[in-house]
Amino acid sequence: MCVGKCSRIVGPCLLVLGTLSVAANILLLFPGGSSKYLAEGHISKHAKAMPGIWGGGIAVLLAATHITAVGWRCTGCSDCGTRRNAFISAVLSKLALLGAAACFVLSGVGLTNGPLCFYNASEHGHGHGTLWGYPFLDTGSQELDARTENYLHDRHTWSICLEPAGVVAWNVVLFSLLLLVSATEMVLASLQILNGCLGCLCGFCEGK
Repeated sequence: MCVGKCSRIVGPCLLVLGTLSVAANILLLFPGGSSKYLAEGHISKHAKAMPGIWGGGIAVLLAATHITAVGWRCTGCSDCGTRRNAFISAVLSKLALLGAAACFVLSGVGLTNGPLCFYNASEHGHGHGTLWGYPFLDTGSQELDARTENYLHDRHTWSICLEPAGVVAWNVVLFSLLLLVSATEMVLASLQILNGCLGCLCGFCEGK
């Protein structure tokens, strides 16, 4: 596939994915669509880290904007400094790859640990009474894998969380979406790095 044509496909795809990443992370900050828990500070630390905004979002959108602009501007054989632009797109794509990778890792940890919620600790051997915490996160490493698998595959355990309502499903769906989006971003960013390197050698000109 032509270098310029590839950029015109990869760029818009990354724009859509970057926007989805930002939207998913913003929603994680408002479980159930309520701003109450954000104001109170009762939001998962991995959601507050906002990997979908700075990693899968801003870093990817910067690269996507440049890739899209260059891909469409450098159609035909116009002299638009294509080798220089190809080099810049490759550098920005590396930044996007790092951002997407960071988003993927942090989203995976957030999904594994489960949400921060208000739950009855006395029923699960974590203490007495109700408190805010991570009921699916066990500091005992021997039980962590079993608890995580149970939490992700047994929806009956989701009722452990009393507040926010439906926070477990909210957490699972949005972090899973971030995982999927960031994985796709990594593939496309890697493709554009290769594409940009080819552009440095050959230029974007389709008529050559």
